[in-house]
Amino acid sequence: MSTKMFLNLPVKDLPKSIEFFTKLGYKFNPQFTDESATCMIVSESNFVMLLAEGRFQEFTPKAIADATKTTEMLIGLSCESRDKVREMVAKALAAGGTKYADEKDYGFMLQHGYQDLDGHIWELFYMDPAHVQPQA
Repeated sequence: MSTKMFLNLPVKDLPKSIEFFTKLGYKFNPQFTDESATCMIVSESNFVMLLAEGRFQEFTPKAIADATKTTEMLIGLSCESRDKVREMVAKALAAGGTKYADEKDYGFMLQHGYQDLDGHIWELFYMDPAHVQPQA
């Protein structure tokens, strides 16, 4: 069995977050969804657990960061093309997300992103596969 990644994010309004990410084309696993949490499917091996803040707090003794005021992390997701990066950012902005930085074109890589409804930063990028060196 391959390793799967489950990223856990606190959200203020779970139904609104589900609506937002649905508009971006994401699906959710109903087996792991209730009134306080949902499992957003990013890929075959990558998932984001969107947890209502009260539920999220059950998993940590620390205070929940206010992502609208501090950067807790940058969530990086690769896209299959430059156009897909731009398409996803446009969908996020149309769905109520916000812009936090301008698009950056490094030649071999295009990077752009958005903030979701809770201020979490989603960095989308396309990297030319010819630029990536094989790892030993």
